[in-house]
Amino acid sequence: MTNTPDDVDRHIERWLPVVPDLDADIEGAVTRMIKLIRHLRTAKERVLADLDLPAHEYDTLHALAGRRGRAAPSDLAVDLAVAPASITARVDTLLRRGFVRRIPSTVDRRRVDVELTDAGQAAWRGAMEIQGAEEHRLLGALTATERRQLSDLLRRVMLVAEQPKVD
Repeated sequence: MTNTPDDVDRHIERWLPVVPDLDADIEGAVTRMIKLIRHLRTAKERVLADLDLPAHEYDTLHALAGRRGRAAPSDLAVDLAVAPASITARVDTLLRRGFVRRIPSTVDRRRVDVELTDAGQAAWRGAMEIQGAEEHRLLGALTATERRQLSDLLRRVMLVAEQPKVD
């Protein structure tokens, strides 16, 4: 626990007189999560811009890396929640950049898979490492035990969020 106020503490101070029944702990937690996500999103956008890697290309490389570097375009479309035609366009762009190649499927001779090249792996890994450094910088304010506790607490909240809302 720190006694040093942050922007969110000032936000809560401003709103308490306006909304006297405001739960400062809930407002503080939610507002801090929103601000942290905004910070991480901005940092990611800056990294990708510096690397000349548009977000949709990075996301496609990331999905492909998550499938051990090789996948059917239809699987990538599902992973990214986009139309199959969008994947074709993305793969074409990544192919021109030398980040992926098309190869015959090992499970269906009518199908063509997409595979990361060394250049694609390096582009994805480079962006991941820079983003990861910022995540480690932020969460480095906590001890390993506190990071585990934070993760566990957020998991409990996520489990509620993942349940259908009952009216």
